Amino acid sequence: TMTIYNENHIVEVNVRSGLYSSDTIFDYSRGYIATRLFSRSACFILKINKEYIPELEEIGRLAFERQTMKKIYSPNNVWVQFQSGHSVFGNIKDWLLYGKRIEQLCSGLPLYK
Repeated sequence: TMTIYNENHIVEVNVRSGLYSSDTIFDYSRGYIATRLFSRSACFILKINKEYIPELEEIGRLAFERQTMKKIYSPNNVWVQFQSGHSVFGNIKDWLLYGKRIEQLCSGLPLYK
């Protein structure tokens, strides 16, 4: 499921697929994306690069297209591959940078940046 909060510039994406379940927050006001993978008990944080990540309004349009069409072709589909590096646990400095929404999602988990 995808929920878009235009007033807060936040998009929440929840995937419920057994072993592959995850929650993702796109925080456009802070400029970060955080994905919590339940199978790995870890949180991955990515800085939003506007060349590759669609704007908030574009995400809404793409979601609508996907919902109304069985098969969609769009050059703006986003696929992200994370490479595990060194993890850290979030500290106060991190949470000030990433914001409250990402802190709530990732608090207590190893962070991979």
